[in-house]
Amino acid sequence: MGAGAQLPLAAEGNFLVTPDVGLMIWTLLAFGISFLILRKAAFPRIVEALDKRRRAIEESIDHAERTKQEADQLLEEYRARLREAREQADDITARAQKAATHHEEQAKIDSKKHRDWLMESTRKDIQTETRRALDEIRNEVADLTVLATEKVTRKTLDDDDHRRLIEDALSEVDFSRLAGDEGNGRR
Repeated sequence: MGAGAQLPLAAEGNFLVTPDVGLMIWTLLAFGISFLILRKAAFPRIVEALDKRRRAIEESIDHAERTKQEADQLLEEYRARLREAREQADDITARAQKAATHHEEQAKIDSKKHRDWLMESTRKDIQTETRRALDEIRNEVADLTVLATEKVTRKTLDDDDHRRLIEDALSEVDFSRLAGDEGNGRR
């Protein structure tokens, strides 16, 4: 029994090692039919799916390249606008500095004109005050002269005598020289 029991196992193992021609034909036939079915039904769909995927990848690459070109173009436009903005800012700054310099110079000129006007006005005021003071001095000298004359002569003079004496006294004093010295002393 031991030897007979081994025979069917050996026959099975032998079957795997030495295949039967009929089994081989059926296997090849099943493989061929499966291949034809796959070729007619599955492979076109697989190829179509692969083509669709390839087109989608190519479109994505094209889209990415277009996007990159657009981004490069936008970057170049941005840089050009930035350069233009910097140039405009520099121009505005230069104009502002020029305007400030002009304004400063104009303020200096206006200030000098105002100072000159004030100086001239002050000179005129001084001359007016000098004339007024000289007139007051003249009147005071005239009054003092009349008083001194009355005391000396011990008599009262009439208006014509007063005028004649005042004019004589004033003609002896050079008020223009006095006014000129005082004007020079204040400058």
